Amino acid sequence: MNKLAMLNGGDILPNIPSVHGGKDPQQQHHREVVARWRVPMYGKVYEIEFEHGTASGKRVLWIDKQEVFRRDWMFKLVGEDMFKLEDKRCIIRVDPLPGFRYSYSLFVDGKSYDQFTESQAKALRTWETKLGDNFYRIVLEKNTLNIYVNGKLIEENGEFVDGGTDTTFIEDNNTFVLSARTSGNKREGIVHRLMVNGAEIQDSSLIA
Repeated sequence: MNKLAMLNGGDILPNIPSVHGGKDPQQQHHREVVARWRVPMYGKVYEIEFEHGTASGKRVLWIDKQEVFRRDWMFKLVGEDMFKLEDKRCIIRVDPLPGFRYSYSLFVDGKSYDQFTESQAKALRTWETKLGDNFYRIVLEKNTLNIYVNGKLIEENGEFVDGGTDTTFIEDNNTFVLSARTSGNKREGIVHRLMVNGAEIQDSSLIA
């Protein structure tokens, strides 16, 4: 039976088994991924996948294609599973729906998935660019002023200039300059721009 899983905030996936290589590529198994979420945190975007075998009660959690936990042959088909993502406590909740269907909800740091991603969108500025064969994802945490390049925290300090600061860092011989300037508008606050090798990169967190 092709069961449609209902998700709160993530992707809606048909419960169709797919094949994925485990730790041993010779021992592939069928996966029953019913829920998938993308969670931004500390400069990274984690892909969380959840398997739920409605016949066996099996539950499997995958983070970035790595198996985090597996619970086979659970008699209770609904309930909660807790795990940690970085330093945040996360919960996946399985609730029953009419017609032998189930809803899947993710909670991160006490917030629903939608609430958490919305708060992250307000707290982060993100730029993405490809230079040659290299892809870069630069994330600024506005509350801490931490800067991450492909999920790695950089140690550079900002230099005070007229009207704000410039933070310069180099990756693979590419020069990045993240500038912060006062906008003069109380509602707009600080304006952040990223230049790479002298060219401005569009803020991808503002792209609809």
